[in-house]
Amino acid sequence: MDYKRVLLKLSGESLGGDRGLGIDEGRLADYASEVASVVREGKQVAIVVGGGNIFRGLQGAGRGFDRVDGDKMGMLATVINSLGLAMALRSEGVAAKVFSATPMEPVARYYDRDTAVAFLESGGVAIIAGGTGNPFFTTDSGAALRALEIHADVLLKGTRVDGVYTADPEKDPSAVKFDELSLTEAMEKNLKVMDLTAFALCSEGKMPVVIFDMNKKGNLSSLLKGGKVGTLVHP
Repeated sequence: MDYKRVLLKLSGESLGGDRGLGIDEGRLADYASEVASVVREGKQVAIVVGGGNIFRGLQGAGRGFDRVDGDKMGMLATVINSLGLAMALRSEGVAAKVFSATPMEPVARYYDRDTAVAFLESGGVAIIAGGTGNPFFTTDSGAALRALEIHADVLLKGTRVDGVYTADPEKDPSAVKFDELSLTEAMEKNLKVMDLTAFALCSEGKMPVVIFDMNKKGNLSSLLKGGKVGTLVHP
């Protein structure tokens, strides 16, 4: 399928490079180059980035942090990542704005769907930070919510593996890749594609999801042109 408007979800760890910590400038530049190339082809791209390379609220709770405060720290981490990605995109000659789910002008614009959509339609990349703006929700859930709000054609989850497998392919060499499956199947098989809240949002909103390897050059462009890339998880 040829997608026009997409919501791209990137994990914070992916921005941290091989170690998954901090921000790897080379990885940031690579992602910006991939996104810029599809924007030049006329695609509309909104992005949600996680913050796990800096801080993850749930892990903090396991170390004695208050979960609500920990999640707030995680939300701020997504803003840092989003600002870095926006700078990298501008270096590619593409307009990029960071929108935040919680007010924090002048660091980022307060997220408003109509403003974000208008920016997409003008050829800019809207990077939506801060998750849902509430604790106890993952950035996967935030990505699903924003994909539905902006009427994206598909939610793309860029990872370091090339799709959904029967088991973790990095641990089990016998794992078999799915070319396509339903959200219901993914949930029943406990494939850990997304958390249950994100699953529920995509299922109810009829939002297809594609899990693919964002680190392979050209994958994003091929996918948006209808190429068979990754795993399609349909409603």
